[in-house]
Amino acid sequence: MTTTVAALAESVIAGDRRALARAITLVESTRPDHRDEAEALLEALLPQTGRALRIGISGAPGVGKSTFIEAFGLHLIKEGKRPAVLAVDPSSRLSGGSILGDKTRMAELGKHKEAFIRPSPSGFGSDGLGFGGIARRSREALLVCEAAGFDPILVETVGVGQSETAVSEMTDMFLLLLLPAAGDDLQGIKRGIMELADLIVVNKSDGALEAAAGRTAADYSHALRLMQPRHRSWRPEVLRASALSGQGIPEIAAKVEGFRAALVGSGELATYRSGQAGQWFQRELGLSIIERLGEHSDLAKVLTDLESSVLHGKTSAAAAARQAVDQLIARRRIDRK
Repeated sequence: MTTTVAALAESVIAGDRRALARAITLVESTRPDHRDEAEALLEALLPQTGRALRIGISGAPGVGKSTFIEAFGLHLIKEGKRPAVLAVDPSSRLSGGSILGDKTRMAELGKHKEAFIRPSPSGFGSDGLGFGGIARRSREALLVCEAAGFDPILVETVGVGQSETAVSEMTDMFLLLLLPAAGDDLQGIKRGIMELADLIVVNKSDGALEAAAGRTAADYSHALRLMQPRHRSWRPEVLRASALSGQGIPEIAAKVEGFRAALVGSGELATYRSGQAGQWFQRELGLSIIERLGEHSDLAKVLTDLESSVLHGKTSAAAAARQAVDQLIARRRIDRK
């Protein structure tokens, strides 16, 4: 580890916010030389991680995720906590940058020195698809925030496609926001992730929507009784809230702490995180192999040819993948000679 990386790690652990921002920029970088430094940085920070509660927050567009997170974060600060928010924006296909600007939509929370907000583009793969709606390096950014002493870590998802499953694989608790009395065409996309939810919040439960929110909460409470909980030591619940008025926010914060106490007390949290780490290793392994294949022009051509063969129905995907790995292993043997 270089002196510069060691100094950066020390500054992050000391709570230097500028160092924290630089560290996350480093771990998000795709430059090969930066990846070496990022890996060294993470190795130095790992002993300081693992203490914070990781909360994924998702919901359909328009449900008020950013407004809710701001109200929730401000309440946590009043309770003496230091929340960090990783707001994963949809990416621009032209620039690759964030296009929603979540940080600007949490202006009040962003003013507090006890909070940290980091918007990141969700990113696209070589085929133009995202990595499950979350930035590939979001897990590493989460670890950096933990090392800087922030707790809890809130991960806001794009809220579409496979983002819910992806974020559930890197957080401890999954909080699903719903709209009151939304039509089946909107709420229908959430049926498949009900089993992921540890806490459901019907947001915008105020004014003319309050009665509808009550009915929605009752309907989803009934649905939860028919589902198997994700955790042995925790049964999901449905709460109502208004992020604008603050109604229900203290109760949600209390449930979150109850979740932490239940999983820590039972020992389930440690087991759950261990399983997540294994899943992340498998995912990184596959992506890293593809990257290594692309580092050499001859191997990159082999990869392109194999992909073309699969697309034209000449080779099965499994066979092509094995051939690609065989080519990489053969190349490594040649390089060592």
